[in-house]
Amino acid sequence: MLRAIELSINSVNTAGGPFGCVIVKEKKIIAEGSNKVTSLNDPTAHAEIVAIREACKKLNTFNLAGCDLYTSCEPCPMCLSAIYWSHIDNIFYANTRDDAKKINFDDSLIYSEIPKKNEDRKIPIKQMLRDQALKAFELWDKKIDKIEY
Repeated sequence: MLRAIELSINSVNTAGGPFGCVIVKEKKIIAEGSNKVTSLNDPTAHAEIVAIREACKKLNTFNLAGCDLYTSCEPCPMCLSAIYWSHIDNIFYANTRDDAKKINFDDSLIYSEIPKKNEDRKIPIKQMLRDQALKAFELWDKKIDKIEY
């Protein structure tokens, strides 16, 4: 955790947001990340996402089972989803989402939007061309050599 905190402090001093993350496997840091949203002009470049991408590349896998994630702040909804998709075993965090909100990193809108019906969300979500899109799902369902995740 101390390394994740150090990365968050270094990020502030090098034009990034105040967030850092490390991923550990077998008690060894295998990946690090700091917030690179503004330096990369990438709204998905949160510390956790950067670290997950690095860990997957290093281990040559999309499945990080057996790994633990240490982050300087409670993960936002996007990062939390990525952590679940990557099958990380444990999440450890330092600052809370309320601490982040106090310095204008407020995820409460996103958390409040998740349980809403599509038509009630701030950004409209409208379904279209479902019948055409189902073709890919049917092909996937019948595919014998697929790699499941």
